[in-house]
Amino acid sequence: MSELPPRDKEGYLRDLESWSPGVAAALAAREDIHLTEAHWEVMHLLRAFYARHKLAPNNRALVKAVGAELGPEKGRSLHLMLLFGGSFAKTAARIAGLPRPTHCL
Repeated sequence: MSELPPRDKEGYLRDLESWSPGVAAALAAREDIHLTEAHWEVMHLLRAFYARHKLAPNNRALVKAVGAELGPEKGRSLHLMLLFGGSFAKTAARIAGLPRPTHCL
């Protein structure tokens, strides 16, 4: 994908409907992340969380949701940091085409 849909100043999509797996791959590449199955399972979880709650989870809520859905070995901050970096909830939400998580600095 050569051109990304319009984004805000922090890189989040302005129109959540413009997200696709190709957009996710392009957004991840801008973060120097090569998407693996582990990334996709977190992003699918994130998108389902957003569909249910109409908000993107912050770090703590994401760790809890991942632990509940994918097991305690994946529901750890370290696992998510290895996938998405230090601000993992923000980066994962951006790549998953969601708004900025609430209560993230």
